[in-house]
Amino acid sequence: MVLSTGYNRVRTAVFISGTGSNLKSLIKFSKSKKSPISVDLIVSNNSKAIGLNYSKKFKIKKKVLNFKNKKLSENNLILILKKNKIEMICLAGFMKILSKNFIKKFKGKILNIHPSLLPKYKGLNTHMRVLKNKEKYSGCTVHFVNSRLDSGKIILQKKVKILKNETKVSLAKKILVQEHKLYSKAIMKVFNL
Repeated sequence: MVLSTGYNRVRTAVFISGTGSNLKSLIKFSKSKKSPISVDLIVSNNSKAIGLNYSKKFKIKKKVLNFKNKKLSENNLILILKKNKIEMICLAGFMKILSKNFIKKFKGKILNIHPSLLPKYKGLNTHMRVLKNKEKYSGCTVHFVNSRLDSGKIILQKKVKILKNETKVSLAKKILVQEHKLYSKAIMKVFNL
C-alpha cells in the first residue's frame, strides 16, 4: 500500500459492532509518532455498541448504519467514506459481512483481525471450536479482506498456547491482549515501516 500524500497520515475508518477494544488500541496507536494512520471515522452497525463512546472521548466522527437493507446501507457508507476522504478501513469486531461490490471499491485497503490462526476456524465461535478440537495453540490473524469470509491474504499472525484448564473466556481474553498488539504491527508491515 502506498501512502497517498507524502507524509500525511492515511485517513482510516474503523468498523465495529461491540466494545471496541481493538478500536481503542488502534486510536492509541494512531496517536503515536510512528503511526502511518489517523483514525478519522468510527462506523458501526449497532447503535448500542459500547465502542461508539470512543468517538466522544477522542473527538472522532461516528456513523451508525443499521444494515437492514445491506445495499442501501453500503451505498450510504461509500458516500460517507468518500466525503471523509477515507483511504483505509480496519474491521475490528464488525459483525456484518461486506458485499463483493463494497470490497471491490476498497480493494487492498480493508484489513480485518480474526481471533484464530487462519485459515483455521473462520467465522464465529472460534474459541469454542478450538477447545472442542483440543488444539494446542490458537491465536489471532490480521489479513486483507477479500470477497470470501476470513480468506484474504494474511499479513501477520500471533500464536497463543492453550493451557490444560483453558475456557473459552480465558482464551478469548488471552488472545484479545495479543490482538491489540498485532493490529498495529500489521499496519506497520502493510506500509513497510
